[in-house]
Amino acid sequence: MMNYRSIGKRIRMDEPPEEYETPYPMTPNPHDQNDGQDGYTPYQGYSGDQGTPAHTPGQGAELYGDHYGTPQQNLGGVQYDDQGASSGEEQAYEPSPAHHTEPTSSPAQDNPPSPALGGRVTRARLRNANQPTPPPAPPPAKRQERDERTTRTTRTRGGGARRTYNENDEDSTLYAIIKLARASLQTVVDEWIEAYKANRDSALLALMQFFIHASGCKGKITQAMAANMEHAAIIRKMTEEFDEESGEYPLIMSGQQWKKFRGNFCDFVGTLVKQCQYSIIYDQYLMDNVISLLTGLSDSQVRAFRHTATLAAMKLMTALVDVALVVSINLDNTQRQYESERQKTRDKRSSDRLENLLTKRQELEENMDEIKNMLTYMFKSVFVHRYRDTLPEIRAICMAEIGVWMKKFHQNFLDDSYLKYIGWTLHDKVGEVRLKCLQALQPLYASEELKGKLELFTSKFKDRIVSMTLDKEYDVAVQAVRLVISILKHHRDILTDKDCEHVYELVYSSHRAVAQAAGEFLNERLFVPEEVVSVQRTKRGKKRAPNTPLIRDLVQFFIESELHEHGAYLVDSLIESNAMMKDWECMTDLLLEEPGPNEEPLDDRQETSLIEIMVCCVKQAATGEAPVGRGPNRKQSPSMKEIKQVQDDKQRLSEHFIGTLPDLLDKYSADADKLVNLLASLSTSILRFILLLDQKLA
Repeated sequence: MMNYRSIGKRIRMDEPPEEYETPYPMTPNPHDQNDGQDGYTPYQGYSGDQGTPAHTPGQGAELYGDHYGTPQQNLGGVQYDDQGASSGEEQAYEPSPAHHTEPTSSPAQDNPPSPALGGRVTRARLRNANQPTPPPAPPPAKRQERDERTTRTTRTRGGGARRTYNENDEDSTLYAIIKLARASLQTVVDEWIEAYKANRDSALLALMQFFIHASGCKGKITQAMAANMEHAAIIRKMTEEFDEESGEYPLIMSGQQWKKFRGNFCDFVGTLVKQCQYSIIYDQYLMDNVISLLTGLSDSQVRAFRHTATLAAMKLMTALVDVALVVSINLDNTQRQYESERQKTRDKRSSDRLENLLTKRQELEENMDEIKNMLTYMFKSVFVHRYRDTLPEIRAICMAEIGVWMKKFHQNFLDDSYLKYIGWTLHDKVGEVRLKCLQALQPLYASEELKGKLELFTSKFKDRIVSMTLDKEYDVAVQAVRLVISILKHHRDILTDKDCEHVYELVYSSHRAVAQAAGEFLNERLFVPEEVVSVQRTKRGKKRAPNTPLIRDLVQFFIESELHEHGAYLVDSLIESNAMMKDWECMTDLLLEEPGPNEEPLDDRQETSLIEIMVCCVKQAATGEAPVGRGPNRKQSPSMKEIKQVQDDKQRLSEHFIGTLPDLLDKYSADADKLVNLLASLSTSILRFILLLDQKLA
């Protein structure tokens, strides 16, 4: 039986939302040839519904039922009706033929704005979102007097020196102050808040100008424009003044200054929301206007606007998630206090305290609903459109931030209706974007608490994740192996033997990081120490080392891999992550000691393989060098800790083999292959150590 949601269509991971139109050039989604990029959703304000960017947790089975992997044409995508949309239907959109390509003519003509995108967004307007937008009211007389005044002065909270923001002086704008790091971000934000409290129109104008300048546009927004023009018209005006000849803008410019600015840009957005979290973000003015502006800029054909606004919007959402967590904690505490007070006997109960707690709880609930509505709107109006943008940097930003939301605010975001966006983007043609997807998933799979919410996603996209261990981009392959390790730890039954074999083979990869990650997978899957170790003894009663069964498994793995000439690669993959690779006594005991009554003796092939592995372990421990041909090579000198480790290993192995090497040579004197291997490697390493020791003593 197919299960449906109470409102809207069944959510599917098999195919993207049906409203997408194919952009170009875009990353194709292998699940649906008609997949493309969603059109721009004009700003309509937040819904009065108590929407949330995540659906009710635990509904995964109900949403998918037994038809999870069976796409149907009439159930093509996701409807956001129950996520706080301002109307009951998804708005239709027909993209321009030039959508998200660099404009060759006037962008204002190619991409006309929606009449719903506004400059001044108020709650009255939100309640009448379906009615025609009334013309803006004429500015008050005082505002008319300020139209020509472009200088405003603010005072810090401590009453110190005044900071002047002059819109005609490029060196005193908010953008210049942050770019040149003339003050700490905390100070800049505090001064801006004081300015906002004194004159919110002028402060908002400075903030809007900051986003325009941060995009590399030198156009200026006047107070008259801010007061009388919709945001869409302002964006068109700024687009006409944008100089795109150089193709550079702050977010992509090279140099230490611009790298620092990118960090300050993100931190500024986060700090601003953090400092405003208790009052200003709920004033129905600041956030409405900032979200409206960023939404419009993020849909611009000018990639500088689109890139900068998307980064700002995603960081804004991350900051709002942090605020939501604080509100959630306060709400839980208030609820507990309310219940505790209510359960008191009548003579001990304080009616005033109950009333205050109830009022506080209602206020916190309203704040939480407000934040969720902001998150819902921004997710729909920015993320859903930009996660398949033509610019890979924008796609990477979206994947990185959604991972943060899922980890921090998993109650709302860790849901299959959001995980699917990461799943689809695992097929991105750009390695950096694929890497961000895997990095977003890594902390989710590493959490025991969250594993239950990932079962459906894992069963759907597990094959893709496993295949990414063979990615041509080594960084992606390494991260994919690490993610498979996390899946193995928390969803062990999902991985098949064939899946594991794909990863096993990577221990012989020519890329060292990939091979070592695969070695960690082997440690988790094959070389797992027994919880209850049964004591094994040799024929003469000597106790076997605990690593004995693991080394037997290692020998068998080496034989079955049929790559006997690459023993050094196998050893290098494991020597830094598994202590058994330096358990010389265990190895030599297996070769020299006769098996006990409950042990199987090593056959000739197993002995040859064990000697090969042991010799490779000795070589690498004595030199600290990776095998020839396995890169990337070390670009920096070894640390003092690494040098000391090599010296300690040399001493240990020399002390051990000085006593056991004669017995080994005696036992295998009739076997030329084994004898040559032992003499060529072990004796050379010991002789080198003895010579060095003699030099030091001399």
